Amino acid sequence: MDSGSPESLEGGGSIHWKIIDMNKLSENGGSGSTIFEPRIEVNDTIEKKESSNAHCASPGRSTLPAPEKKLTLFALRLAILEKAASGLGTLGFIWATVVLLGGFAITLDKTDFWFITVILLIEGGRIFSRSHELEWQHQATWSITGAGRCSFRALKSSSHFVIRTITAIFRPISVLRPQSHNDRQLTGTTRVARLSNRECRKMPTRTWTTPDVPLLPYAPWIFLSKNISKLLYWLQILSASACVTLSLMRLIEHNYGEVHKGDSDKRNRKSALHIFYLLACAEALLFLLEKAYWEWKVIYSKLLEEVNRECGLEDYGMVPIKRFFYDSYSRCVNGSIFDGLKMDMVSFAMDLLSSDSYEEQLIGARILEIFAKSSRFSYDTLQKIGISISVMERLVEMLNWKDPQEEEIRQSAAEILSKLAGKKQNSLRVAGIPGAMESISALLYTDRSSGGAADEICHKRIICDQENYEFSKFNHLGLLILKKLARDHDNCGKIGNTRGLLPKIIDFTHAGERLLRDENVAHSQIMIVKRSLQVVKMLASTAGTTGKLLRQEISEIVFTISNIREILQYGENYPDLQKLGIEILTSLAFEKEATERIGRTGGILKELFHIFFKQGMPEDQKCVRVVAGEALAMLALESERNCYIILKLKVVEKLIAALEDPVLRINSSRILRNLCTYSGPDRFPQLKGVTAAAPFVLKAIMSVENKLQEVMLGLAAQIFKFMTSQESSIMFEKNGIKEDELAARLIQILRQYQYPSIKVPRIRRFVIELVIWMMREQERNVHIFKDLGMEKELESVIDTTSELESFNTFSGTVGLSRHSSKMHSLVDTALELLTDESNPVTTF
Repeated sequence: MDSGSPESLEGGGSIHWKIIDMNKLSENGGSGSTIFEPRIEVNDTIEKKESSNAHCASPGRSTLPAPEKKLTLFALRLAILEKAASGLGTLGFIWATVVLLGGFAITLDKTDFWFITVILLIEGGRIFSRSHELEWQHQATWSITGAGRCSFRALKSSSHFVIRTITAIFRPISVLRPQSHNDRQLTGTTRVARLSNRECRKMPTRTWTTPDVPLLPYAPWIFLSKNISKLLYWLQILSASACVTLSLMRLIEHNYGEVHKGDSDKRNRKSALHIFYLLACAEALLFLLEKAYWEWKVIYSKLLEEVNRECGLEDYGMVPIKRFFYDSYSRCVNGSIFDGLKMDMVSFAMDLLSSDSYEEQLIGARILEIFAKSSRFSYDTLQKIGISISVMERLVEMLNWKDPQEEEIRQSAAEILSKLAGKKQNSLRVAGIPGAMESISALLYTDRSSGGAADEICHKRIICDQENYEFSKFNHLGLLILKKLARDHDNCGKIGNTRGLLPKIIDFTHAGERLLRDENVAHSQIMIVKRSLQVVKMLASTAGTTGKLLRQEISEIVFTISNIREILQYGENYPDLQKLGIEILTSLAFEKEATERIGRTGGILKELFHIFFKQGMPEDQKCVRVVAGEALAMLALESERNCYIILKLKVVEKLIAALEDPVLRINSSRILRNLCTYSGPDRFPQLKGVTAAAPFVLKAIMSVENKLQEVMLGLAAQIFKFMTSQESSIMFEKNGIKEDELAARLIQILRQYQYPSIKVPRIRRFVIELVIWMMREQERNVHIFKDLGMEKELESVIDTTSELESFNTFSGTVGLSRHSSKMHSLVDTALELLTDESNPVTTF
């Protein structure tokens, strides 16, 4: 269980809860809820929900528009100009073919005839090139390695001016060429370098990459398909300019030939030609206006760079933004002008992820990874992915890809799933995908899990093929996904049922002396150990039948306890690892067989005591001593063998001295009580010295409250049994406390806790045990309790007893380790002693 989780509510308001929580922290050395009290899981859920709602209400997500809206709006406006120009062009063609060439072809002057013919041919070529330009533009952006760079390199000139001029001219052809190394400073240089190296080593495929297809055998750099869009672009510009020039020439000359009176065939020729040249000029000017608007927004306003920067895609160049823009523009041109407005980057990336093309898969994975990590876009992105089962299945499938060339896609898929699993509803959907756990298991690479020589050879071959393949990164992501999935009870069961997964997780907890004491150890190695311990801890602390089976399976793996022992022995520089390892031991000790197995593992109890008694630890590391005490108390509970091992370590005196330490006193009391209770009758001589703690225990009962009072009452009921009647009388007298004062204090405690308390579930039980000892010790105490009204309080206890008081420990809200004596039996015994004054005094 997480030691930092909030404590359970006792029943009061929120202010009352906070006050008690602070008291608890001060008493227990900074620990949170423990196994010795029930924990209500709903508190954590409410806290997470409130945190999630706060995130949902963040102003950044609700007020700032998505960056890609600028592109879809730009595509809409371009489409309006394009369709208007196309409409005028269509009308001009109809007018020329039907009215002029059809009706006046014979009566036209030779000049006008050829002008009209040339204009129609030019416009025909422009319309043809325009209809295919978007298709070629798409082809030009299918290559992630830099669309069109080869053509630029081929056009190098000795003159820097010519270079800049040609670059400026060619930039609009493909909207914007990818930024060069001199144009921008890359971030994340390591990942970009790996990507570049991988692309340079990319193995040839059995099919052509579209942008690299040589259409003609000669001058292949010119006739590559990725350069065709440039040719079509300039063909359109030239044809539109020629059309405007020819049309204006005829409109300015205004000479369409003479029309004689009575020549009816030529009387409307002038008006008809005026209309045609005006339509042709308007259509060409509208097209040039569209291109000018394009150039202004793209070249001077740098719209695509702006959107690229706001989306956070700068490290990957302009290809994803280009692809998105062309798709949006194509929809607006080929369908309704409003079709492009329905596009967004997340849906666009999800579509690319389902593609069969490696390039498109990589673009889609990159976009989704960046958006899933972005504080601005994460919520909407994960929500959209979470409702698309097909996309989640695709991401899970990608986890199995082991080709070194597909490393980045696989890593991006793992990153996205790690973010997706952070939301409980999404984690359930991910875990519900058939084969999901097996795919996550495929991310984990361990040396011990090697299946033999064949696997080792395969492993070495992969390293040779891709020396930069980040196995540690995949290990970390796999463990991170498992950690987030393990927050749900059902997912824990699925993790445990996945063949070979638990041994893999346990294998990552291995950290020997060489690793833990190496000052130059990589942080990633320690993080992998920590993450694996976190996963094991969450699995081991699962409640119910599922938790029982998981704890049994974890403890049966031979490396589990020995790996934790090494962390306890050599991990003094990593207290967080020690704390996780100790908490795992505590959870495993819920099962009796695991408790015995831990005790039989040499050095575990000794190392726990070494940490528990360690002095000089910084304040922020004292929680390690606290959890070590909890583990020792749990291991001594109902285990005679472990109690025997503890007594052999001769730590009773140190435990008694630890009662004075505010950090250790609670767990020290628990350990001493369990030693007194479960060591067996033959250990009486070894425990006789525990009576030295009686004065402190007695004073604590009279002065403290809450949890410390509970554990002191429990200890008192046991250590007083090792004292004779004379010794107890001397002890009371020496400490200035009378039996009737103690009796009054016990009555007060019962009245204070009229109902079972979540925070101190055993306090009434321990009070009654101490009352029984006092009445059996001295008959005078029976009269004292009678006079104080103990009988009435005991009857009240009978009416309010619950299952909460029947257990020593708890796993969540599930009670474990039931007390040997029932609460009703204790109350009945106490009532019998009150009503039977002739009861003989029993001396222990």
